[in-house]
Amino acid sequence: MPSGVGTGSGSGDSVSRDGNRLRAFIERHARLLVLTGAGCSTESGIPDYRDADGGWKRAAPVMFQAFIGDAAIRQRYWARSLAGWRRMRTAQPNAAHRALVQLQRQQRLQCLVTQNVDRLHQLAGSADVIDLHGRIDQVRCMSCQVRLPRETLQAELLRLNPAWAALDALAAPDGDADLEAPDFSGFQVPCCSLCGGLLKPDVVFFGESVPPDRVDLAMMHLRQADALLVVGSSLMVYSGYRFAQAAAAAGKPIAAVNLGRTRADALLSLKLSEPCAAALAFLLPPPGEAPPRDALPGDAPSAATLAATAAS
Repeated sequence: MPSGVGTGSGSGDSVSRDGNRLRAFIERHARLLVLTGAGCSTESGIPDYRDADGGWKRAAPVMFQAFIGDAAIRQRYWARSLAGWRRMRTAQPNAAHRALVQLQRQQRLQCLVTQNVDRLHQLAGSADVIDLHGRIDQVRCMSCQVRLPRETLQAELLRLNPAWAALDALAAPDGDADLEAPDFSGFQVPCCSLCGGLLKPDVVFFGESVPPDRVDLAMMHLRQADALLVVGSSLMVYSGYRFAQAAAAAGKPIAAVNLGRTRADALLSLKLSEPCAAALAFLLPPPGEAPPRDALPGDAPSAATLAATAAS
């Protein structure tokens, strides 16, 4: 591991030293490409996928080919999503999201690239975010490619399956839920109202490729950046890890804030193993100092409002 990499664990002094190193890292590099992952949203009540060793915390998410090829898996997915969306739609940005808004306002952000699909960066006020894995507030027809708001599909799911409306479950990542039922076979899944095609969340499932134009755009910004900052990602999937590889190959420094190991630990110049909000707190205005008017939480559009305009 390169010299200067700290764990952020142990005494308060070591945490403070690593926090100072992160502040120095950000101040030393005028244009940062920031890559965020699930750890950035856990304090908003959205669970992450991985444990401290990078392994799955729960059963692996549904795979793309299974969703496309098996009607029973689609029934189970949408039944769980019916419960999960109720929590996802009300999730609010946390201090980590707001800190990255401040970084952009300070004009130190080359680009914000997120592996998350929750749109909390946009809800917090970040602009020009690259949603690498898509957005959970949209649904796409796999045949005619029309997109519709997830709220619209939620209403149809409830209309077709009123008996499932009262079921609740613990939240799982990306709008899913740990809902178990003895039999999902009676759950009705709507099809596209325009062509009768199969509907899928407008997100990149495991086993599905990230659209090349998103990767190309993010790589262009990485070339223009001075350094890479990873926030809340283990980088265990290649879609995120490739940016650490590219940064290292170009000789660009890499810092990471993540609870536990990352796939890129050997490439890092600096590592903090602490919650994202705590690590980035120094970017926020001091207590009692009002943020700029457009950063006030009450001014941000609600998740439901974002969902209502998702097809635009």
